[in-house]
Amino acid sequence: MVGDLPGIGWYACAIVVRTLVLNASNEPLSVVAARRAIVLLYRERADLDARSNRVWHAESASFAVPSVVRLRRYVPVPYKRSIPISRRAIFLRDDHRCQYCGRRAENIDHVIPKVQGGEHIWENVVASCQRCNSRKGGRTPLQAGLTLIRTPVRPGRFDWVYVAAGGYADGTWQPFIGSQLTVHS
Repeated sequence: MVGDLPGIGWYACAIVVRTLVLNASNEPLSVVAARRAIVLLYRERADLDARSNRVWHAESASFAVPSVVRLRRYVPVPYKRSIPISRRAIFLRDDHRCQYCGRRAENIDHVIPKVQGGEHIWENVVASCQRCNSRKGGRTPLQAGLTLIRTPVRPGRFDWVYVAAGGYADGTWQPFIGSQLTVHS
């Protein structure tokens, strides 16, 4: 058992359950650990909109693990949310698949190489396997004889929720982010 291995406790095996936090306006605000969401409910700062099928037990109480909570007071958000370009976000957008051949991706690749003036922007970066990345080198896909399976795009309005949740969006979140979510698990 993993908990019996030296240096690894039971907590190393625990799954972090995520909860979607909505602003009072029903707009997604953040993704937090379910423990934080229970505290928000207990302190009456939020209302439960959807619960998961999990239950956490304490010594004297049991808690239905919330999946979606809505804050009671509106929190102004001074900026438009966006997902910074990162390896993790690119792999999630491209479903961990090479955008040239469809195999499992291991690298990120600039469609128009930086040495040819390509920028490090969403529309120019894709996931790729080692073989295609080496084959392409510092050339464009056309010069290397490769074609893209999908054209790279900037993530949608609420795709940050998917990235913040580690690539997993609970099914109960769909009414709040569903039609805007372009990245799927």
